Amino acid sequence: MPSITETVSSHRPDLKSYEELYKWFHAHPELSFQEEATATAIVKHLETFNAYEIHASIGGHGVAAVLKNGAGKTVLLRADIDALPVEERTGLQYASTKSMKDLEGVEKKVMHACGHDMHITALLAAAETLVKAKETWSGTLILVFQPAEERAGGAQAMVDGGLYDRVPIPDIVVGAHVMPERAGVIGTKRGLIASAADSFQLNIQGRQAHASTPHRGIDPIVQAASTVTRLQTIVAREVDPLDFAVVTVSAFHAGDAENIIPEEANLKLNIRTARPETRDHVLKSVRTIIDAEAAASSNPNQPTLTATTRFPFLFNDDDVTAALEKSFAEYFKLGKESYQSDIARLQGSEDFGILATAVGKPSCFFLYGGVDPEVYDKAEKEGKMKELPGNHSPFFAPVIQPTLMKGVDGYIVAALTFLGKGE
Repeated sequence: MPSITETVSSHRPDLKSYEELYKWFHAHPELSFQEEATATAIVKHLETFNAYEIHASIGGHGVAAVLKNGAGKTVLLRADIDALPVEERTGLQYASTKSMKDLEGVEKKVMHACGHDMHITALLAAAETLVKAKETWSGTLILVFQPAEERAGGAQAMVDGGLYDRVPIPDIVVGAHVMPERAGVIGTKRGLIASAADSFQLNIQGRQAHASTPHRGIDPIVQAASTVTRLQTIVAREVDPLDFAVVTVSAFHAGDAENIIPEEANLKLNIRTARPETRDHVLKSVRTIIDAEAAASSNPNQPTLTATTRFPFLFNDDDVTAALEKSFAEYFKLGKESYQSDIARLQGSEDFGILATAVGKPSCFFLYGGVDPEVYDKAEKEGKMKELPGNHSPFFAPVIQPTLMKGVDGYIVAALTFLGKGE
């Protein structure tokens, strides 16, 4: 049988058409749970292969496709498809100019600021390759195009929406993400690959008063400001420096007129941790500080902390990752600018793992770079790495090549690692 390298090189399609498809997805982003046109375009492209059993509208706009190709393992490859409420500032010819109303009815500029457009395109190109290479592998391939990753709801929505009633339960689940690493880099990591993330809305009720008579009111701004400052002491003074945690207050809205102490303050919090016990401790401390600052402000109103999104920990299975280490090292070759077997952990969070844990199966999430090599090398040389746009930046735009090819090949090599004949 041909090697994985021979299979990919002889069956991967010309990616020029996929570069144009990527530009279309980039220019037509859609917010979480509203990815209707994106899903329609995915289904339309899958239908051109005349090979996949396609299932649409799972858990919203989720799409799954199945290719049964004889006896063997069942492998699920996943790409996420939603975009973010970010106004694009890349200056690209194919930049998004789109606006949408979010789920709260507020009009927002929309951008693929996290690279999900690259994920979609890479998985579609991998899907075509694996159809053309059917004679080289055996088993069942499942493709999942998942909505609403950014709101930590899409994977669970697909499971709850009957994903595994429509497609076989996989033996192995594989996902991927483009990162602000040097384009050409691809990597795996055993164990924790993405932190847990818990987000909340915090409402602090005060008592409105004239700015000249603060003694008649309860100032929610002062209470909120003290709360924000005190929350930063959790990581600084309660978490082991060898551990990991981040507490972020990402929004603070209060008041309208300069001569009125407002009635309330509304904040948004995001907490990230890497260990279950640390997560429990940090979340408990957040609640303690919020309540204590209310008491210190002589405010009888209990602040309301409402959970919004909850991303689970994401762990790469040792056995699955070990198998990918072997095939990735052989195909991509080990090196600082190619394959890294201990790549830096994803600093964000992911709901991808739910597709595996929901059915008690192992998974692996690999990462690949998207920064133009010349830009990356220049920033590294000049000590300006912090200035490189990362995921969720209005300037985040992966260089199309070699990023796309790396993502495509990563999906293909991962599938063939477990579906190769004789596996």
